[in-house]
Amino acid sequence: QSETSDKSSAESDSETEVEQVSVYRKLLATLKTSPESESEEEEDESESEEAGESETEMDSEGSQETGEAGGSEEDKNDVLDQEEATDTAEQTLAQEQADGGDTSCDPSHGVIEEFTDVKHESEFSLETNFMEEESGDCNADKRESTSSQAFSEDPFKQHMDKELEEKEVEKMSTLPKTSSQSKWPRLGQLTFSSTLEKRKTLKADKEVDVKQLYLHKPLESTWPKVNKQFMSSANKPSDPSFTPLQRELFCIMNTYRDLFYPERNALTNGEEIRHAYCLHALNHVLKANAQVLSNNAKRRDQKPGTDNDDYRDQGLTRPKVLMIVPFRECALRIVHIFISLLEVNDKRKIDVSNKKRFKGEFGSDPEEKPPNLKRPEDYEAVFAGNIDDHFRIGVAILQKSMRLYAPFYSSDIIIASPLGMRTIIGAEGEKKRDFDFLSSIEILIIDQADIYLMQNWEHVLHLMKHINLLPRDSHGVDFSRVRMLNLNNWSKYYRQTLLFSALQDPQVNSVFNKHCFNYVGQVAVRNVPLSGSISHVVVQLPHVFRRLEAENVTSVIDTRFQFFIDKVLPEYRDAIMSHTLIYVPSYFDYVRLRNYFKKEELNFTHICEYTKKAGVCRARRFFLKGEKQFLLFTERFHFYKRYTIKGIRNLIFYELPTYSHFYSEICNMMKATDNGVDATWTCTVLYSKYDAQKLAAVVGIDRTAQMLQSKKNVHLFVTGEN
Repeated sequence: QSETSDKSSAESDSETEVEQVSVYRKLLATLKTSPESESEEEEDESESEEAGESETEMDSEGSQETGEAGGSEEDKNDVLDQEEATDTAEQTLAQEQADGGDTSCDPSHGVIEEFTDVKHESEFSLETNFMEEESGDCNADKRESTSSQAFSEDPFKQHMDKELEEKEVEKMSTLPKTSSQSKWPRLGQLTFSSTLEKRKTLKADKEVDVKQLYLHKPLESTWPKVNKQFMSSANKPSDPSFTPLQRELFCIMNTYRDLFYPERNALTNGEEIRHAYCLHALNHVLKANAQVLSNNAKRRDQKPGTDNDDYRDQGLTRPKVLMIVPFRECALRIVHIFISLLEVNDKRKIDVSNKKRFKGEFGSDPEEKPPNLKRPEDYEAVFAGNIDDHFRIGVAILQKSMRLYAPFYSSDIIIASPLGMRTIIGAEGEKKRDFDFLSSIEILIIDQADIYLMQNWEHVLHLMKHINLLPRDSHGVDFSRVRMLNLNNWSKYYRQTLLFSALQDPQVNSVFNKHCFNYVGQVAVRNVPLSGSISHVVVQLPHVFRRLEAENVTSVIDTRFQFFIDKVLPEYRDAIMSHTLIYVPSYFDYVRLRNYFKKEELNFTHICEYTKKAGVCRARRFFLKGEKQFLLFTERFHFYKRYTIKGIRNLIFYELPTYSHFYSEICNMMKATDNGVDATWTCTVLYSKYDAQKLAAVVGIDRTAQMLQSKKNVHLFVTGEN
């Protein structure tokens, strides 16, 4: 069977040769012309349009970079006070983009001089190395010769070797996706969607035989050992190597479909998920590199003069996997998992270059943590270790050794934070900017996506706009080895995106829906919250939910502001309603309210993520003593600091919290100051139909449906009675 398929592909090759030559010409032309080629200009226009349309709620400014790095808060506030918040959105974005490029040398960002490893270039070069004879990896070749059928069933080969046709690509860019539902034992409700032919819906495997997963050597033997820590004795021995969650996630990953999993929890399943995607990424890289090395050997041994087109086995640039994580600690853990997956046993340690330096720059000093801070468990889990959010590092893997700090064009895997990516991608018109290394990314993993909503979501969008574009330089690639899919500029249709988040959010959903074009299709986990976080409120409290009507998503921001100052604020201006905390998720809304409160000369104080420590102490004291009636309080401040605010008697949620457990957390702060007085506490929440996901996470799915469809636009819940 395999012979005939080879023959037919050879025939089709000769037909397409003419076509291929023109593709080459196009590609070479783009490499020769100046970067201001037409396609780029078009892209800029659409980019600026998109930026205009995208919700001003994107919080591009409230990014943590400046906040945590102690940016000049005073100057910033002055700017903000003079302008209306809406103008500052564009200003600060431009400002940020202007700053963006050079932050790599800015010491406040923690990256002073970027180190790249130059020494080990030749031993990790894919061009000059061959398969090691004694290494087990040769078995792949033997396997291929004995049963090319078995090898062709390898999901990696199936995915990368499929040749899309022009009409299929056209279909994907024009037709809507068709979707189907399925229920899996552990993941729950799944939505499968794709544009090309209706694929048979995946079934969840009850148990997986590691041998049938096509894991590359040595992973088959190392994975069960590395993963042992997550296996409880309760798990039946039928599957000794995967937890039920990992098994279902890996089944999907291994089919090369895109995956969105919005139930990642740093406390419970975060590490087992990290292990599963590391296994998949490493498996992919080992297979891809083994293919290149074995083809190198075949080319070396072939008779001179025989020109062969069978060795198309690589992209236009070498990096194949991009892993986006929020903090250095995450990168440290990933590298440790890679090392332990490559070490067959204690005697055969793999050679890791620059390991000591890596531990110094990505590790943390346990002494540095103040011991007496009592924070919620989930906070401790998210902010463990080194939480610097500006980093990027290249990793090259070759057979039994690993090179950290590899230059990007010699790396297989890049691990970076959104800010680390943003500062190298740069902005339009900057001299020092580079994103060619993103041209042939085959797997993109975005972990802990919810945290980027708290850092700066714009950086994620910026990255998505620059991934899988044709490179502007050739970077010394041997075009006779580049896959046709890359030369055709179709690599985005082959890229697998794995997106993990702790919550469902419209902005995260939109990245998955608008920036993922995988020809195999998408799988999203879509479970609805049955009971909301309001059930965790322990204080006795009436919760009044007030619905505001908005025409569309963009107008909701202004509608909310008007609704608040016309309908809600007047009820609270009375002196009886002192001790009112106003919880504001968006930084722009916060600035707008602060300016309004100043103009109206209301008796208020405010805390946001940029407030200096002394300012925070002052504000908390004034508020507790009742010297200030209102406290404006941003969600980001709560996310990064998690202070208990004492003295709250009245609560206003200007908008529902991004993290649903913040709702009960803030409400429960009221019990922090129970001075025996029979307290009449209140809580008011503003919501619109565009907040459906957030509302469901707070009150549960059934009530949400009623609250959005009901004729009444005020709903009352009472907690803590029983």
